[in-house]
Amino acid sequence: MSKSKTRAICRTAVLAALYAVLTLVSIRAGNLRITFASLPVVVCALLYSPWEAATVALLGEFLNQMLSYGFTATTVLWLIPPALRGLLIGLAALHARRAGRQLAERPAIFYTVCMGAALATTAVNTLVIWFDSVIYHYFTFAYVFGDAMLRFLTGIVTAAVVATVALPLTRLLRRCVPAAGCGSGN
Repeated sequence: MSKSKTRAICRTAVLAALYAVLTLVSIRAGNLRITFASLPVVVCALLYSPWEAATVALLGEFLNQMLSYGFTATTVLWLIPPALRGLLIGLAALHARRAGRQLAERPAIFYTVCMGAALATTAVNTLVIWFDSVIYHYFTFAYVFGDAMLRFLTGIVTAAVVATVALPLTRLLRRCVPAAGCGSGN
């Protein structure tokens, strides 16, 4: 195995573990959850690749699911929304890199991408809540969709805060971590 693949595996494992820890440190109220768990995913998406960011989210959310609920019939469904966020932000960052710029250097576009990813993540998460409620027979319209607007608002605010933290963190990591682009022009 090459040195770069080994680094990528280690980096993904560390960021997934950080995701899981940040998920445990959250504020929960019914269907709402305010957490900084997406921070490692956003940073990974900006510095590396969409696939690595999606993998961080998948593994981190899988750890969260196992620690919180164990393996259930819907565990795989709960992995999709966070992976979608990593994939969307990562694809935007990849597109920006191919155009010769870093997404983090274009704050207006970066915030727009993060907000769009938050809306997509919340929409898919609401769909997963619906599937889960149908499968486990606890569906009520009020439970699944009653606080949807609040979930979307919370998602947008959390995405803005995470994006604000991710920008300087990404710049710092780009300067300090060789694999994150120190001196390599990434």
